[in-house]
Amino acid sequence: MRSQFPDEMLRRIERSGLIAVLVIDNVDDAVPLAKALMAGGVDAIELTLRTEAAVDCLKQIREHVPDMLAGVGTVLATEQVDQIVKAGASFGVAPGLNRRVVEHAQHRRLPFAPGVMTPSDIEAAIELGCRELKFFPAESSGGLKQLASMRAPYAHFGLKFIPLGGLNTGNMANYLADPNVLALGGSWLAPADLVRRQQWETIRHNAVEARKIADRARPAT
Repeated sequence: MRSQFPDEMLRRIERSGLIAVLVIDNVDDAVPLAKALMAGGVDAIELTLRTEAAVDCLKQIREHVPDMLAGVGTVLATEQVDQIVKAGASFGVAPGLNRRVVEHAQHRRLPFAPGVMTPSDIEAAIELGCRELKFFPAESSGGLKQLASMRAPYAHFGLKFIPLGGLNTGNMANYLADPNVLALGGSWLAPADLVRRQQWETIRHNAVEARKIADRARPAT
């Protein structure tokens, strides 16, 4: 089963192991936030569509921090797919699986990872040709034990998972050690309150600490 993500993008995401999940209210915060994460060693983001500024933030990051791999999350409607493709999103992510959204993303050639939490979700994603899946919410759904049980019947499809929800520096190493985990989604790297207070040095420090843990859990080969 072939991935809908370009090979180089997949390799980059897997090498990093970290995707910072961001909620940004003020477009002026987008570039310094992205630069703080990059300085700390995190070069992939999921910019959530939870604020009116989100699409403009994506445009600013694409223009001023072009080395950041900028994906978009909370993609819930086909028109949002069109918006983020126009704004230059590298990939899309959703908390759940909406067939119309996935199919429209495929039509627009936008690499897309729908959210799954049950075997039925996984089967629906497989039917749509999706190989990269967001496991959400990870910890409250049973964590790695639940993921291992849920994916077992589908191991031959070569699925890769992006867990998100309840992850932090205390449990991230265990997730990254799982060969079926492509990368982790982390909102703890740049919480919305730190972004609103423009605590760029704290965010950079969070990224540095997470990068150290990720590199130990998943050494470069």
